[in-house]
Amino acid sequence: MKHYSNLIDLLAAYGFSPPENPLIGVLCDAAVRHANFGNRVVEHTSDFYITAFKKKTSGTIKYGRTKYDHACGSMFFINPRQIIAINDIEPKVEGYMMYFHEDFLNGHPLHHEIRKYSFFEYETNEALHLSPKEEKIIGELFQKIETEYHNNQDEYSRDIMLSHIDSLLKYARRFYKRQFINRTILSGNTVTKFNELLNDYFEKGFVKDKGLPTVNYMAAQLNLSTRYLSDLLKQETGKTAIDLIHLYLIAEAKKSAGGRRSVSFRNSLHFGF
Repeated sequence: MKHYSNLIDLLAAYGFSPPENPLIGVLCDAAVRHANFGNRVVEHTSDFYITAFKKKTSGTIKYGRTKYDHACGSMFFINPRQIIAINDIEPKVEGYMMYFHEDFLNGHPLHHEIRKYSFFEYETNEALHLSPKEEKIIGELFQKIETEYHNNQDEYSRDIMLSHIDSLLKYARRFYKRQFINRTILSGNTVTKFNELLNDYFEKGFVKDKGLPTVNYMAAQLNLSTRYLSDLLKQETGKTAIDLIHLYLIAEAKKSAGGRRSVSFRNSLHFGF
């Protein structure tokens, strides 16, 4: 599998022109529209964070194990060294794309803070779908970054771009919260399925053969990434996936010990066990 540590080579693989800065590449509508993607970009990894917003288009992006069909505008985030491939992209794709190397963050608070943005570990089918108002905010931030990127870069350029990137990530986290809230039916179903999976795991005696259930196991069964599952559950219940597993185990231990009535997982959450 191809690995890109050089931004010039990575952008060339995507059909983009060489970057203005070896550690960051910023591409808005015009550059993305005129890129020569060809039919596909083979599976690869890189040392770069990738942040992108794609407007309505066709084609699929494969990220990790998951394919995502861009039937509507969406925003997604990719960590360094994640596997990505692009297939059958429409030539007139529109949107914004930004690549920045880990070293671009050195010495800036974002170097450590970026780890708290869990959406960099989501799968692409867990993309952020923006409302028109949200899309305008994100678009304006991308344009500010692009303007500074194409200026004659000086000692202030990096800090200015990083401040806008920081704002962009903060807005993305806010908009993901909104997306979780707007999809309460989906998140409610996920909580229910999560509970059912735990019950099933114990009733079928999997503990003997497989040990205690893990977040990775639960996420795989629900076809979600571990971080997205935990964030969704926390929005709905106030508890992460590992918290809920621990609560369930405590409830099961109390049932096994006897001396008190069995309580359901849902009730254990209610009473804060």
